[in-house]
Amino acid sequence: MSAPSAGSAVSGPPIDVLIPAIEKDLATLPFVIDSLRRYVRHPISHIYIVSPAGSRIKALCARKNCIFVDETTVLPFTKRDIPYSSPRWNRSGWLYQQLLKMNGDRICREAFFLVIDADTVLIRPHRFRTGGRTVFYCRDWSQPEYFRTYRKLLGSTAPSPRSFVTHYMLFEKQKLAALKHGIEARHGLPWHAAIIRSINKKKQFGFSEYETYANYVYSHSRASVLLRSANNKSLHSPAASLNEKQIRKLARTYRSLSFHQRKGYSMPGRH
Repeated sequence: MSAPSAGSAVSGPPIDVLIPAIEKDLATLPFVIDSLRRYVRHPISHIYIVSPAGSRIKALCARKNCIFVDETTVLPFTKRDIPYSSPRWNRSGWLYQQLLKMNGDRICREAFFLVIDADTVLIRPHRFRTGGRTVFYCRDWSQPEYFRTYRKLLGSTAPSPRSFVTHYMLFEKQKLAALKHGIEARHGLPWHAAIIRSINKKKQFGFSEYETYANYVYSHSRASVLLRSANNKSLHSPAASLNEKQIRKLARTYRSLSFHQRKGYSMPGRH
């Protein structure tokens, strides 16, 4: 997989990048990392790969100049400690990755850090801060349960102007810490325990870190954010199968590609 020219200058505040990953992501992860360095229009200070310990992941980090973080050091529990499954599905690992992202303020050093899913590749330039405002990339559909959980957590209705679940998001450490503090103050529990307790465990899609954080920020200061369409395309072919001509064609319409290998994880099509 190759890519067209990035264009536009790198500027604005330096950011860190956080990518939760597992062994199955290794086929796509190198392309994710390369696309970040090519298309993020901010100076990138560090790229952190948060993953179970494994020689292949560590070798990739060394090769791509990324920082490996053992996921078991990020939270005081593992996915095995999260009761979130049914006879037909198991969402414990899915939720665990979201909680890992929400503790990114304890990992990253810069005031802003970009979280991106390990199956999503940028194919056009992206800017996440402009004119002192954060850019949130959006789509037009979401899961109703995300907003029920938001209300349980924060005691208010999410403004949800559009859906913020678009596979990547810039977090501001100060605002993320304030969100977690607010959850803890309301529930009298650690933020992660409050989230786990608030989810309807009978629903496969019970919580969204992206929806929760962005709606919290939007509800406190709409003037501090800009909303732009994500124009993400879900594909089921391997990332390595796309050539430069195909990428150029897709980039006329889309900003990013998500290579979903897990059935039922996401609706297909344009986001």
